[in-house]
Amino acid sequence: MATRVGGPRTEIITVPKKILLECFNLALPKGTGIKTYALTLAKIARSLGYDIDALLQTNSHLSTKDPLLAEIAFHEGVARSNWRDKFVRNPLEIALGKPFGIKTRALPNSGFVAHSEPSQAQHLFSRQLAAYRFTTAARRHFWRHRELATLRLDAPPDLFHATHPVPIRVKGCPNIYTVHDVIPMRLPRATLDNKKYFLNSLRAICASADHIVTVSECSKRDILTLIDMPEDKISVTYQSVAFPPDLLARSQDDTAAILHNVYGLEPQGYFLYFGALEPKKNVSRLIDAYAASGSAAPLVIAGGLGWSYEAEVEQMKQDKFSSWRIAQDRIHRERKVRHLDHPPLSHLVALIRGARAVLFPSLYEGFGLPVLEAMMLGAPVMTSNLSSLPEVAGEATLMVDPYDLDSMTQAIKALDHDADLRADLVARGLEQAKKFTPEIYSERVSTLYRKLLGDDVRRVATG
Repeated sequence: MATRVGGPRTEIITVPKKILLECFNLALPKGTGIKTYALTLAKIARSLGYDIDALLQTNSHLSTKDPLLAEIAFHEGVARSNWRDKFVRNPLEIALGKPFGIKTRALPNSGFVAHSEPSQAQHLFSRQLAAYRFTTAARRHFWRHRELATLRLDAPPDLFHATHPVPIRVKGCPNIYTVHDVIPMRLPRATLDNKKYFLNSLRAICASADHIVTVSECSKRDILTLIDMPEDKISVTYQSVAFPPDLLARSQDDTAAILHNVYGLEPQGYFLYFGALEPKKNVSRLIDAYAASGSAAPLVIAGGLGWSYEAEVEQMKQDKFSSWRIAQDRIHRERKVRHLDHPPLSHLVALIRGARAVLFPSLYEGFGLPVLEAMMLGAPVMTSNLSSLPEVAGEATLMVDPYDLDSMTQAIKALDHDADLRADLVARGLEQAKKFTPEIYSERVSTLYRKLLGDDVRRVATG
């Protein structure tokens, strides 16, 4: 829309307000909860009419002379350094931080380079801004100066939104940060984070921020307990997720074919855990509870190896989890506990839909996206009665004490043998999931952004 003012050569145009979205996790090759969060937030913000730029991390210096080589280097994703990094840049950064700010540059988009999966979201962004290892640079700056590093931009956006608590800031606009949880402080043994850095940087971020966003009332309480700040400075938006329509439209027969042909599984014939293998996920205790249940249905563990996963891997290799089956006059050895490393999304959807039940007894979650995803896809769920999980699950799942092996064992037995219970949980889960639809999430994000930005558009004089 354009409105002429004061003569033929001056006009006022209205344009969408610009949001710079920090998207470090969006470019990671493997899925994470924060990656899903950033992608969903970008989609929602774009649907609300905002003009979105993405801040991405590059692991190599991009050519300033050849845009095509710069684009190729970014999408190659290989960390490259040279003698200047080793002997000049890195020592100076460690000693001085980033007193002149962290430089960004617009990532070229020639249309020639075949983009990899992490770049599939590029259509959501007007521009993609690349900054060389900005997470490391910001950490070093904070250690040196105990303050947030400044991001150098050609012009400030109307709003900067960091999708995780990284100690950077943008001058000339409101800065908001999403803090998903404070697990490093609540469960110190469950993460590898430097706890001193985590706490001090979080305090600095919350003090500097114009607003803090989090994903559950549980996380909000934890943050306010840990950080001294006004309660009205933090908002809960929860989370949402939207699966591709073609996957939701897939028939039961097609789902069964994927399960049978790719994984040798039958619908409703296995239990499923999906997520990373790391201490807070409680997978070792889950395996013990599954073994104690005596179920004949296999337990499928789908997800990548996080850290401190060795005990779980050894458990899965135990002989007691082997069985034998005769088929077509041949004896086949099968694993009762199976690990699938990062199945593609289309297969993961099939695995969730076909599961006898999803088992997610995590010790702590800021939100617990797998519980919502399972309910949305019509799988009965067993989950924990701790942290944010009761908020997400409501009364639609079988709740257990994740530290109580017997409680988990009895829940698995009930899910294994009680078809009516499973059907009831499916119906309840589908209803509960409606509380976290993209439409409801969009309303929460819209309320948040309007609180900080006012109108969705800004008026610019040209001519």
